[in-house]
Amino acid sequence: MISVSVYEQLFSVPFGVCKSAKLLCAMAAAAVNIKHVTVIGGGVMGSGIAMITAANGYRVTVVEVSEDAAGRARRQVEKDLRRMAQHVSKGNEQAEGKFFTDTAARLAYSVQLEEVVAGTDLVIEAIVENLQQKQTLFKLLDQKAPPHTILTSNTSSLSIGEIGSSAARKDRIGGLHFFNPVPMMRLIEVVRTKDTSDGTHEALLAFGKSLRKTCITCRDVPGFVVNRLLFPVIHEALGMVERGDATHRDVDVAMKLGLGHPMGPFELMDIVGLDTVRSILHERHARNPADEGTRPSELLERMVVREKKLGVKSGEGFYSYK
Repeated sequence: MISVSVYEQLFSVPFGVCKSAKLLCAMAAAAVNIKHVTVIGGGVMGSGIAMITAANGYRVTVVEVSEDAAGRARRQVEKDLRRMAQHVSKGNEQAEGKFFTDTAARLAYSVQLEEVVAGTDLVIEAIVENLQQKQTLFKLLDQKAPPHTILTSNTSSLSIGEIGSSAARKDRIGGLHFFNPVPMMRLIEVVRTKDTSDGTHEALLAFGKSLRKTCITCRDVPGFVVNRLLFPVIHEALGMVERGDATHRDVDVAMKLGLGHPMGPFELMDIVGLDTVRSILHERHARNPADEGTRPSELLERMVVREKKLGVKSGEGFYSYK
């Protein structure tokens, strides 16, 4: 659950409370020439991206693979949206209801991918971290979306250039890497490939800023900025526990009290999802098999594959959430 203080920091102008906030959203949307955003994948990241995008004045359609998945995405978004509405309205029940109703009205859910992308200005892909699946999706998007549509991925570890390698519109492909949980985390890494045009890059920066996020630019390098720096720390933290150098709790305490980190690496892995961390470690190792610093963790393999401990989303990881 996201605390009241986080929401207050996140939204300095209360949505739905005053006309100026509504005007700000409209101006932001117009500035980047984006009106309709399609989010493909309604999981933890996709639902969060969809919610904050709609809250900032854009029309958003979440596309899922089945009606059941679309229904789950809707329920998750509406649950989080009600919580957001309570916090940003600061106790004003009328404003709370209006914020929820207005934002929900800008959200739609569909299983008709080709139909939806035919009328969209920006696509944000948030499906599983599998290169082949993403490449297949981008090839289809390139064929079905209008020529002006920008195609982006929320991948945290894969190459944007490789994901869009089969697409013709390489100048209109980039990365929008959000962080989990999306409403709370203020950063977006805007990734540009060697083919991303200046216009596309500027539009993505403007879009990210219109969501009230801080945006940084990064070349299409493995891990971008944050994960490029984070995963060597995660790898060493896992190694310390595997070797018996320290417990996961003591490592977390050391990073928080010794380095001032808001949370330790094991707490962070539980939030991100141990399966996602495992996938990223495997991707790093596949790119650098001779580098001992990218070797997959035996501890993580056991927890994810055999014990099915995925972190917060499964109720148990390095810590229990039951």
